[in-house]
Amino acid sequence: MNAPQNADSSTRSTAPSAPAAPVALVTGASRGLGRALAQALAEAGWQLVVTARNERELSVAEAELAAVTKVVALAGSVVDDAHRAQLAEAAAGLGGASLLVNNAGTLNGSDGQGAPLPRLADVPLPDLLETFEVNALAPIALTQLVLPQLRAHAGAVLNISSDAAVEAYVGWGGYGASKAALDQASAVLAREEPELKVWAVDPGTMRTRMYQDAYPSEDISGELPPEAVAPALLGLLQGAASGRYRAADLPAEAGLAAAREDR
Repeated sequence: MNAPQNADSSTRSTAPSAPAAPVALVTGASRGLGRALAQALAEAGWQLVVTARNERELSVAEAELAAVTKVVALAGSVVDDAHRAQLAEAAAGLGGASLLVNNAGTLNGSDGQGAPLPRLADVPLPDLLETFEVNALAPIALTQLVLPQLRAHAGAVLNISSDAAVEAYVGWGGYGASKAALDQASAVLAREEPELKVWAVDPGTMRTRMYQDAYPSEDISGELPPEAVAPALLGLLQGAASGRYRAADLPAEAGLAAAREDR
């Protein structure tokens, strides 16, 4: 004999649950382009895992982002193996990353802000090693950890490159070479992971602390702020093919709409 059913059981309906908001992992997110990209993604409804080396600056960014979306902020260096593992774990905890933004970078591997950029003949090897670790090796290593999540979501990798990767500027040899290495790694990853989108993007000259550090005596107030560049990069989410792009060639007005549509 069947057990009696609750009188409401035959009429009760279960509304379909709303899909979880997509997750983006953004490095170097406390200031500059990384901060602008994180803000734009938050406003488009993405959940975020953000990181930067400066804990105080990251805390300020976290508070502002948390007013818009769910955010996990973890201070640390992308060169650190344990820290990268924490970032991947945090993204998995939110449902898995659909977008990885490798934005964290160093100009010359040293903390000597305001010092002239050294020629290749004079770059201290420890600084050169740090430059390649931060700008090329760490993005590759973090991508390796997050790949299973990106594959599950048919996601994307956005690697921030530079015109110094393809143009020869005096004093920019170490930085440019490291970004050229990142460009090549991006191109290879795109061939090896055809179900993903992999973009290397030259954002152009921006009004950032890094650029001011490169030219401490120059007035850079006329350069574009990162907030003006971020929408163009997010426009890639509209379905742009894997490849290398210049932000100047991308339609900025499509960016935020694309980020929303990708939800």
